[in-house]
Amino acid sequence: MNTGVNSNGAGSEPLWQPSAQKIAEANLTAFTVKARSISGLPLESYQQLHDWSVERTEVFWPLIWDECGIIGHKGARILINADNMLAARFFPDAKLNFAENLLQKTGSDDALVFRGEDRVRSRLSCDQLRDLVSQLQQFMLAQGVQAGDRVAAMLPNMPQSIAAMLACASIGAVWSSCSPDFGVQGVLDRFGQILPKLFITCDGYWYNGKAQPTGEKLEQIVPQLPSLQAVLIVDYLGTAEAVSREIQNGTPVKCLTFDQAVEQFAPSELQFNQLPFAHPLFILFSSGTTGIPKCIVHSAGSTLLQHAKEHRLHADIKQGDRLFYFTTCGWMMWNWLASGLAAGATLLLYDGSPFYPDGNVLFDYAQAENMTHFGTSAKYIDVLRKSGLEPAISHHLPHLRAVFSTGSPLSPENFSYIYQSVKQDIHLASISGGTDIVSCFVLGVPVLPVWSGEIQGAGLGMAVAVWDTDGTPLMHGKGELVCTKPFPCQPTGFWNDPTGEKYRSAYFDRFANVWCHGDFAELTQHGGIIIHGRSDATLNPGGVRIGTAEVYNQVEQMPEIAEAICIGQNFADDVRIVLFVRLAAGASLDDALQEHIRQRIRKGASPRHVPAKIIAIADIPRTKSGKIAEIAVRDVVHGRPINNKEALANPEALALYANLPELQV
Repeated sequence: MNTGVNSNGAGSEPLWQPSAQKIAEANLTAFTVKARSISGLPLESYQQLHDWSVERTEVFWPLIWDECGIIGHKGARILINADNMLAARFFPDAKLNFAENLLQKTGSDDALVFRGEDRVRSRLSCDQLRDLVSQLQQFMLAQGVQAGDRVAAMLPNMPQSIAAMLACASIGAVWSSCSPDFGVQGVLDRFGQILPKLFITCDGYWYNGKAQPTGEKLEQIVPQLPSLQAVLIVDYLGTAEAVSREIQNGTPVKCLTFDQAVEQFAPSELQFNQLPFAHPLFILFSSGTTGIPKCIVHSAGSTLLQHAKEHRLHADIKQGDRLFYFTTCGWMMWNWLASGLAAGATLLLYDGSPFYPDGNVLFDYAQAENMTHFGTSAKYIDVLRKSGLEPAISHHLPHLRAVFSTGSPLSPENFSYIYQSVKQDIHLASISGGTDIVSCFVLGVPVLPVWSGEIQGAGLGMAVAVWDTDGTPLMHGKGELVCTKPFPCQPTGFWNDPTGEKYRSAYFDRFANVWCHGDFAELTQHGGIIIHGRSDATLNPGGVRIGTAEVYNQVEQMPEIAEAICIGQNFADDVRIVLFVRLAAGASLDDALQEHIRQRIRKGASPRHVPAKIIAIADIPRTKSGKIAEIAVRDVVHGRPINNKEALANPEALALYANLPELQV
């Protein structure tokens, strides 16, 4: 139901209200009934359920384990050192295997469906996926891969990636991946730190209809990873054998194609190594643009438990649903997507440009495959809106129940766009968390209304709050997003950080014994949350903290503006706001447009948000996962070095911001 929305997305009524039938059928409703029975409390609202989940941690998380059907030995103890977030440990006696939980489903139903632009299509049944994982498991064991060893992958989001990760996890080895568009140094900055024993990659990939070979890049990467025992090349462009031979000529490391590796072994019964809850599963990398990336270690038990909770209760994924997320293997949403197998979902994988051959391609996919859950980035939704596409008219999407958005704050205009132009009766869930926790702090709640511009609520079991700079909780106003109690999906630490100093500094230096996430946030009157951007990119003119998202929400509605990036520049003993705009075709940043921009920001945000300088720019730098690189631009403007340009998809754009005459006065 779409009600009470005016043209700019604001309104006195919610954008969507779940029907009584949807609420009754939601997994969260059945879970609440169980929670009432165990707690003896009425738990009449989501807020009451959430309060109970963080106050009775030792009861809540075992209930998640049971209700989500986790396979493994739970153990007697639920949480130790609960008063110390750095030392807290969940399920210290538990034993389980991550892959076993994702491979529960058998039979001929689809497990994975894949589209590589319009070039490659494939699908694997549940039984075929298990067979492929078995063959890969046998190959890995034959190479001496053991529990704790690292397996690195530079792959597209394709079935081979999911299968290789599951084979790795079945043994207890540690998986780490990036996308094949990373440069040589970007790959080495990441995998060079973790000393992988096995490297799985591809001969290239397709993007925007063009083949992008990786052979020359691989010839530079492989010799600089001396820990490797073997290299596997997935044949995506039809050149894997040739690429394999070229690499083999330059290194003593065994190099063969993916198919050659698996064909050595017949499928057999899978073996699942039962390991502690805290055993490492994934190494993810910070996408910051200064310094070498931090290696963030996530454990098997915590990732499984958190994803199971989010998929089943917050995303309302049921057996047989068809889950899609537009992501690469270098973004944590790929890890999140993969865990959907544990909820009994079919994973719909896509690799390539989401606008090739045109902007309809992902909705064509959704229609053809009866997609139930569509995940993407806020930027993608913004581009769709500005392109004037209307999937509600052009496509038939009766099965689509939810749209997820993350990567950056979703503006009120884009909330409205989904309901006006994609589907009226749909659960739109803006979600926010990150690589740091490989999951979400705040996300969708399928039994609650959706309000324009707001994330619906904090995740169950996550003691989320907003604090001011002095550590005082805020019920109104903007401040730091914090988590005040231990939660399972805290990283086990950083790789190569033996004293834990880097880990403590990243999250616990700001407030003692409280996780400070680095997001600038605000609680709403509806019990929701608004994320105003990263707090380390927060603007601070005259000592007043301003989130960049508030500026973007105004200027990116304007037809003359394709996109924008906003920073604070140190100037005249203060900080002034500088807005860079990439103009739409045919637009010119004349005095009239500058005044229009300023008036729009003044009226729609506040006078303090109005930029001192507005500068037209040809390109805006982004990380590999699509986030605009505000901090990198700020550092360039201030003449500071950028040590990790490899984290950017288009690092050449940074040169556009250096030594601008307009910023000298």
